[in-house]
This record gives sequence, C-alpha cells and structure tokens, in this order.
Amino acid sequence: MATQHANGARRAFLGTAVGAVAAVGLGAAPAAATAGRGCRRIPPSGIGMHLYTMRSALAADFAGTLEQLADIGYATVGVSGRHGHSPTAIRQMLDRTRLKAVLEHVGYDIVTGTRLPQALQDVHTLGGQWIVVPSLPGSLHSPDGYREVARQFNRAGLAARESGLKLLYHNHGSDHQVVDGVSLYDILLKETDPELVGFELDLYWAADGGSSDPGELFVRHRGRFPALHVKDMAANGDFADVGSGILDFPAMFDTARQGGVRQWLVEHDAPADPFASARASYRYLSRLRY
Repeated sequence: MATQHANGARRAFLGTAVGAVAAVGLGAAPAAATAGRGCRRIPPSGIGMHLYTMRSALAADFAGTLEQLADIGYATVGVSGRHGHSPTAIRQMLDRTRLKAVLEHVGYDIVTGTRLPQALQDVHTLGGQWIVVPSLPGSLHSPDGYREVARQFNRAGLAARESGLKLLYHNHGSDHQVVDGVSLYDILLKETDPELVGFELDLYWAADGGSSDPGELFVRHRGRFPALHVKDMAANGDFADVGSGILDFPAMFDTARQGGVRQWLVEHDAPADPFASARASYRYLSRLRY
C-alpha cells in the first residue's frame, strides 16, 4: 500500500510563518501575531484549556488545578482523563470555580460500542455539549478503514443528537496522510453527515500532517469545526506555548466564524511547567486581534 505525507501542503502552510519568525526571532512572535491585524478578538467565554495539558497537576490536585486555571482567566475546559473522580465530582469542582466543561474525550471503542449511552450521560453530567473521539485504532489506518469509521461516526452521531449532544472527532498528524491517492481526513469530512458529526481541529497536527490551511478547511466545510485545539509548533517541530511558535493563528482564525468555531481550547502535549504554559498561552489568546 502506497502511503505519503502531503509535505508540499505543509511547506506552503508553514512557509510564511517560518519566514516571519526567522526575521524577528521566536521571542517576538506574539507581538508580530497581533500587530497590523484587525479588531476582532476571541470572546473571553471561548478561551478554554484542554485538560490533557494539565494532567500531571490534575493527578496531584484536581480541584486546586481547576482553581488556578480559573484565576488565570480560562472560562472553559475540555476533559481528558478523570484521575479517579466521578463525572459528578468533577462537575461539582467545576461549578465551584465557575469553569464550564464543554466536552469530554471518549475512546473510539466506547463510542462505537455498548457503553455509548453511559458515556453520553457522563458528558451531560459534566455539563458538556460535545463527546469527542480523540484518535483511531491503527488497524483502521486505510481508506477502507476510514470509510468504516465514517459509518460508525454517523451511527454514534445520531445517538448523540438524540441525547442532545454532538459527536466530534479530534485529529492527529496521521489523519492527514494521503494513502493510495486518497486523503484520509477528507474521507471523514465527506462521508460523515454534517448534521451528526463535527470536528475538533487540532491546529498543530493539521499543520504537521500536511493538511490544507485550517482557514481553508473552515471555508470549504462551513460550520463543522465548533472546537479547536490551539497548539503551537516550535521552529524545530516541537510543541510550544501558544503564540511563541511559528503557526500563524491570526490567519487561521480569519475564517473561524465560517467554520463554526465556538471554543479555542489551549493544548500543549509536553509542557515543562504546565501552569507557566497555561498563563503564557492565555495571555496570547486574550490579547490577540485578527
């Protein structure tokens, strides 16, 4: 089976940002991202934290971590791992801090199996509106596999809609590969029902995997991206605090309204200091104009 990365698209997508960073230095990236832009801003209620970023802190002190995120200014969270707490207990901790859970990541095997009804109820208990599949089994990594995933997502998406929620899919770099001449991610976009299935677009992985510019995805597939993972890329390809790397977020967000974006959830997969990362990323997004 022939497999290839769409490196040309990735080079085109990153080229302008890399050139800008090379000219001014990584330290100047946040200022450069806001200078000369428009007057639009992310609504404060739309700036959230995907809790995978904070997993080490949550394991030590779940309630205290939520309190610190609220103090920084975050309004919402995406739940990814409960660290031994029930959905009810997490909801109580969220309510005390006035944070709102907008979604939970739930495994593909659960969403496509007999445990889906309980998973939907758990998202309701948390106060969320989206149930999100975070990744797919490697055994499905083929055009036929993704077509089967699309069928399963349509079925689960119907159940989610009947419960008052919506099913989303979160991408990784491999989702954007071209296999046997077919873009795997495009299969999901084209073969899932927009009324039943949406997408939580991870901006780092879209860039790393060679996807089209997210801004173009928002235009071509209007209303299908209610949530984003706002994750930055360092010049060497590593993860970076939002605003300190090479991704051109103002350009991406220019068409966010067409894409239906309502939540901008910060994520850093491997922060040296999760709270310092959370503060820096929030500062950038709260000040961003595009």
